[in-house]
Amino acid sequence: MAKNKFSDGAGPTQRQLQVGENVRRTLAEVLSRGDIHDPDLARMSVTVGEVRMSPDLKIATAYVMPLGGQGQEELPSLLARNKGELRRVVGKKLGLKFAPDLRFRLDPTFDQMDDTRRLFAQDNVQRDLDD
Repeated sequence: MAKNKFSDGAGPTQRQLQVGENVRRTLAEVLSRGDIHDPDLARMSVTVGEVRMSPDLKIATAYVMPLGGQGQEELPSLLARNKGELRRVVGKKLGLKFAPDLRFRLDPTFDQMDDTRRLFAQDNVQRDLDD
């Protein structure tokens, strides 16, 4: 397969982005409907913020966070425990040649948003913004 001559390899390809978004939607749908047969996981509402695919599309890293933030320490291990069932569902729904190996990480963007809000709430920052 020919390489895209406009790509310098710095970022993900369109295919990686497209497959990652499809995996994200599928995981979010499966987790919201409670299709996974794990009572510990069923009691949690999980947000799937992003899925990053490896260049060969064989590894999908999902960035997740429980709604409300409670139970975030145990969430990656709960999802990893059910990785086989999740992988099977993703592969079946997306019709990929290979179902990607799923890895789960806590989504740091929620903490970053809180820090940004705190920063903007400071008096000296508000004063600079008003000028």
